[in-house]
Amino acid sequence: MRTRFRVWTAAAAAGLAAVLGLTLIPQASAAKATTEAPAVAAAPAAFTHPGVLVSRPQLDFVRGKVQAGAAPWKAAYDQMMASKYASLTRTAAPRATVECGSYSNPNYGCTDEREDAIAAYTLSLAWYITQDAKYAKKAIEIMDAWSAVIKAHTNSNAPLQTGWAGSVWPRAAEIVKYTYTGGWANSGRFGTMLRDVYLPTVIKGSNSNGNWELSMTEAAIGISVFLEDRTSYDKAVATFRGRVPAYIYISADGALPKVAPNSGLSGSAAIIKYWQGQSVFMDGLTQETCRDLTHTGYGISAISHIAETSRIQGQDLYPEIAERLRQALGLQSKYMMGAAVPSNLCGGTLKDSLGPIAEVGFNALHNRLGYAMTNTQALTEQQRPAGSNNLFVAWETLTHANNPA
Repeated sequence: MRTRFRVWTAAAAAGLAAVLGLTLIPQASAAKATTEAPAVAAAPAAFTHPGVLVSRPQLDFVRGKVQAGAAPWKAAYDQMMASKYASLTRTAAPRATVECGSYSNPNYGCTDEREDAIAAYTLSLAWYITQDAKYAKKAIEIMDAWSAVIKAHTNSNAPLQTGWAGSVWPRAAEIVKYTYTGGWANSGRFGTMLRDVYLPTVIKGSNSNGNWELSMTEAAIGISVFLEDRTSYDKAVATFRGRVPAYIYISADGALPKVAPNSGLSGSAAIIKYWQGQSVFMDGLTQETCRDLTHTGYGISAISHIAETSRIQGQDLYPEIAERLRQALGLQSKYMMGAAVPSNLCGGTLKDSLGPIAEVGFNALHNRLGYAMTNTQALTEQQRPAGSNNLFVAWETLTHANNPA
């Protein structure tokens, strides 16, 4: 991956361009930049179900590969089925109020909620692949337990917690409601839970670090699909279109990264501070790269998930954000694979790791759209089978590795 650098000292050139009424776009990026012109948000006339992160054709592809014992899907399936999330003896632990403070202090039901949501999704995948009703029934049991009890999320991390759990619940609910013929009597109550407890928080977005708003937007998109709520879907798409360019920098942006609508950021000093003090900008740098790669991975993953759901719903957002996502995956993957970090990137040190987040974006951009992604491919294949981050990412080698559907 070729890396191009921009430094704040380029502001003079940008200022001159502004005076002259010109737009400075590097030649190599000009063609891609045109794909990011905002389009009118439009929810589908008819929603596709199941249609949150995974579709029926994708599930059929996975089921066939697992039944054939093919790599890497069979190993990924075995990994999933050996996890605690596939247990048929799991007892859900719902709470009326889930209280989540900063750095999980306090943690009253936060881990329980996230892991029960991942369990419901895991069991829904197990149901579809095996066609064994006991997995669907267990997923329903967990979803029913929470929809009967939960009323609110509180404390400082409540928006993020609502986004994480709210991203996963609709994935499970979509698969069960639209593929399990045994019936789900309380699916309406579950929908009410999503509408009343999760959607009002996540649809508002966040001016905090970008991964917060992206995860919340992922939840809003998924919930909107399950509820067939076109107004909320359109609002979430508009938030996505404003946030992604403010989360991932590409050279076409000019001397400084873009800012999200209503962020309140103004001027180079404020923007550089928001970007963790980084004043040298390069293709694929994210707003949180210099914070750590773990939070960067959260943001990249949510972007991929939202685009994947939009594609299933017939409103493909990948072309609008493809260059940003490709560059972000490529830059971070390059250093995850051991390349020396230059001194002008986060002081020469990157912390932590991305986590199991590359499969969805890599499959969409490389396999479907034909982008060359050498570094991302190396990392993706090295991480297989990708498991769960125990927050909102789970089993994406199984669901999206080389999946053409």
